[in-house]
Amino acid sequence: MPDQISFWQFSMETVVPRMLEGLGLTLQLTVLSGIFGISLGVFISLARISQSKFLSVPAAIYVTLFRGTPLLLQILFIYFALPPLLDALMASLNLPTSAIYRLDAYPAGVLALSMNAAAYLTEIFRAAIQSIDKGQMEAARALGMSYGRAMRRIILPQTFRRLIPPVVNELAALAKDTSLVSSIALSEMLYVTQRIGAKYLRPWEVYFWAALGYLMIVVTLTALATYLEKRLARQEA
Repeated sequence: MPDQISFWQFSMETVVPRMLEGLGLTLQLTVLSGIFGISLGVFISLARISQSKFLSVPAAIYVTLFRGTPLLLQILFIYFALPPLLDALMASLNLPTSAIYRLDAYPAGVLALSMNAAAYLTEIFRAAIQSIDKGQMEAARALGMSYGRAMRRIILPQTFRRLIPPVVNELAALAKDTSLVSSIALSEMLYVTQRIGAKYLRPWEVYFWAALGYLMIVVTLTALATYLEKRLARQEA
């Protein structure tokens, strides 16, 4: 019987192999959502600080919406409510509806995590960009650079070092937030361990390994951030 098996045997034979499968999906969600979130966050942050209200107002609404509502609600909305809304929109435009608007759990999870992370990363990028002395932008424009070129060559490169700690903190939070996609039956690490715990009625072992898995991800990200900061410091020395 499972309850007569030792902790180590039960862990190595039952928990860890299944947990590693879930860990793989957790890492996929973290990496993909992190890449999409960073990319989207950069563009929204530039829109956020734009002098054009056509860009800054929608960007501010986006940030307020995704920072002001729970991530779990966003996941459920995108998975359950977004497809019917798209169908209704297509029908109102007299366009044919299609099964393409039925989101599977995996893309829905990636989309929700990416859009939520982008809202927080937008504010991180905005603060970093605005921390650069305005005189540098003025000097670049005086030399004939366009706004976009000055951003790419002068402002954004200087923000990189100060962005590392907050961006890594957000990615660590994102890795832990992936546990919420278990609500739409994605077999990430927490979902897998919950099912094992319910099946064998040995919760403390499975949650111990789940906690260790998330801790490993966060520690790895922290170590990477430390390495990058030291490398940049050596280059600037």
